[in-house]
Amino acid sequence: MANYRLLALDLDGTLLTKNGQITNKSKLAISRAVEAGVVVILATGRGLHQEIDVFCKDLGLCTPMVLANGGEIWTEPGTVLERHYITKEDIRMLHGISMEAKANFGGYSAGHSIEEKDFWTKEMFDYDWMTFSIRHENPHTLNQLKKKVEQSTTLEVINSTSRSIDFSLKGISKESGVKKICEHLSIDMDSVMAIGDNLNDLFLIQSAGLGIAMGNANNMLKEVADVITSSNEEEGVSKAINRYLFGDEQE
Repeated sequence: MANYRLLALDLDGTLLTKNGQITNKSKLAISRAVEAGVVVILATGRGLHQEIDVFCKDLGLCTPMVLANGGEIWTEPGTVLERHYITKEDIRMLHGISMEAKANFGGYSAGHSIEEKDFWTKEMFDYDWMTFSIRHENPHTLNQLKKKVEQSTTLEVINSTSRSIDFSLKGISKESGVKKICEHLSIDMDSVMAIGDNLNDLFLIQSAGLGIAMGNANNMLKEVADVITSSNEEEGVSKAINRYLFGDEQE
């Protein structure tokens, strides 16, 4: 019998190797969890158009998903539970400060995923965006941009990496998305095991029954995690599942 009822997995830097692959050991461990009745979900900053269907198919998952850092919640592939949109005024503001700082940027909406600022058109100000990301190679410049926005009462500000900042509607995060899935399935957060590697996982790692940081995780995430597993290049996910979900002493 598994120790937790729901397993929430981040993708990049967690389930995926640096080459963007899911190892066979991770697939086997996830299959073991599913067979034991555990609800295995993806909780990622990626949107639906960013290979999510490929990963679900690879893992044989037809379960709820928390995408776009909580901006989009699915009860199963093909069925949306909720979407949360950044206001159009905030999108214009984020676009403006990005252009002023000569930073790259992108966003995710239900119908579009923009990775580079060169693909942004005037029409896109009318779209409904769930996330907006700003990227810059200079950490100081990025920090200055963050300071301009972090007091906002309408935006959630999340450092995903040292070179990027993600924005969503205030109060929306992976944590809020997983909580909504738990409400939908009548599962307590104490029954959730979550694994992640970066600061967009922080709230979820803090609130889960067992929050696990990868060996390659951001140091701040490691500080708040309950335990630390191996890196994404050293089978960290499969080791965590077998040890903490099933109580195996060794793989």
